[in-house]
Amino acid sequence: MPTVVTINDLSGTTPYDIYICDNPQTQCIYIDRTDSAPYTFEIPTIMLNFSEFTLKIVDSIGCEVTTNLTL
Repeated sequence: MPTVVTINDLSGTTPYDIYICDNPQTQCIYIDRTDSAPYTFEIPTIMLNFSEFTLKIVDSIGCEVTTNLTL
């Protein structure tokens, strides 16, 4: 069964690049670019061996926001 993440709010300057990383951030996988929320995506299969993740969002001027997620 896929693990789904929904981002309900984004702040900063559009567009936003979305990454999912292991925790601590040693490996990050680019997910997509979006202009708005809500945004939903599935965690890539290669990352499903982890129980903790870091969601990383980078806006168009390089500001980075991270959030720790736990399954």
